Amino acid sequence: MDEENLGEMIIKCPACGIEGVAKSIMKELDIPHFGKVLETTIQCPNCGFRHSDVIALEQNDPAKYVIEINKNNLSVRVVRSQSATVMIPEVGVKVEPGPKSEGYVTNIEGVLTRFEDAVKKALNLFDDAQSQENAKRTLKQIEELKKGNGTATLIMLDPFGQSNIVSEKVEVSEIPEEELKELKTGFSHIEE
Repeated sequence: MDEENLGEMIIKCPACGIEGVAKSIMKELDIPHFGKVLETTIQCPNCGFRHSDVIALEQNDPAKYVIEINKNNLSVRVVRSQSATVMIPEVGVKVEPGPKSEGYVTNIEGVLTRFEDAVKKALNLFDDAQSQENAKRTLKQIEELKKGNGTATLIMLDPFGQSNIVSEKVEVSEIPEEELKELKTGFSHIEE
């Protein structure tokens, strides 16, 4: 992976507001199977705030990535751009990009952990019996997949083709035009 440090700056911390303590670092990386990205990191030694983001610098054709989750591929690398939708239909979980979406590099187990964390947050937000029951059932399904029990389908839809699942077993296809029109990108747009 080629890396070029574009600069470091000392800035006001966005969390604690203290001037001149947080470090902002920008790097351009060339990631195999993915392309050029801009990685930004802000760290504050005063309050412990940390924020990282990965922004793709190249645009490709829209792409749909599909792979079966099973005990043999939990370590397969997953690169999700800030514009990608990620879902596991059998479990009933889906994350769509929003204005604050961040890209990340992880593996299939890491994607499951991200969904698990989101469901745990939902458990605290919704206290009605039906929501609690649904969340607990979803958590159980995710736990079983992480243990290597059972299978499910991981689908990633990227309107800019900047994501990737790095495996010979992944099916990559075009996103049909009608489906592409309905996909969220996480970017605001103004219609006239």
